[in-house]
Amino acid sequence: MIVHTLRFAFKDGTSEEQKEHVLALMRRTAAIESVSFATVGQSLSDPAEGLTHAYCVGIEDLAALERYMHDPVHLAGDPEILPHLDRLAIGPDLSDDMNPELAAELMALHEKKATMYPEWAAQVEPLLDIRVATPGPSRS
Repeated sequence: MIVHTLRFAFKDGTSEEQKEHVLALMRRTAAIESVSFATVGQSLSDPAEGLTHAYCVGIEDLAALERYMHDPVHLAGDPEILPHLDRLAIGPDLSDDMNPELAAELMALHEKKATMYPEWAAQVEPLLDIRVATPGPSRS
């Protein structure tokens, strides 16, 4: 299982109606076939970080993650969601899969999507604070 987390802040001036619409779009994405479980709502992290909301999905494996990333519902929601966000922190994600290459494989899927959808990448990249773990030194 891969648990994918996002924490984010809305842009100043985003109305409560717009925030609710964005959260509804996120809940729609979180309900697609490749998602095993999800929650969308307030972030309970340090308020000083300024990240007020969170999105978390559980996804069975890399194949399901790739389906999730390219699902038409997900692709359709992002252009409506991203313009309302000021900052977006991805991760740290977590998994019960002990593959030491998993973090690199996750980043490769993100980079593949950015290459396939340059308009999406141009929207999302200025917002990003990526915290997916990078492989560390081997432990003996």
